[in-house]
Amino acid sequence: MNEQMSQQPPALPLTPQEERQWAMLAHLGVLANLFSGFLGPAVPLAIYLIYKDRSRYVAYQSLQGLVFQLIWWVGGGALTGVAWAITGTLSTVLIGLLCIPVACVISAMPLVALVYGVYGGIQCNQGADFKYWLIGDWFRNTLNG
Repeated sequence: MNEQMSQQPPALPLTPQEERQWAMLAHLGVLANLFSGFLGPAVPLAIYLIYKDRSRYVAYQSLQGLVFQLIWWVGGGALTGVAWAITGTLSTVLIGLLCIPVACVISAMPLVALVYGVYGGIQCNQGADFKYWLIGDWFRNTLNG
């Protein structure tokens, strides 16, 4: 009898509207970075862990959002710090002044991630099968493999 009580019924699949909603929220997790600076990747990770067995679409979109944020927000932030450190160090010998435009361009990486993540969220909310450039196909093959 304890075995019957401990077994939980399988989770029901998500409706198309719920799929669009959770996929959108996975991409919009990038907005959490504006307030915390680093918690954005936690949003798609949590959505993936909760809904991966209930929706392949949500699993795909949330994994894309997670990796995209890790690359562009976390990686871009680290790269920005390194670029400005090098620029500041080299500024003592005037070479760093030439690095300022490069450091400014690199500093835009998190902003690009923010805009692209919001765009992905809007696309998912409209029911589109959104995929990030370069990583979308890789994740589709990984999930289908």
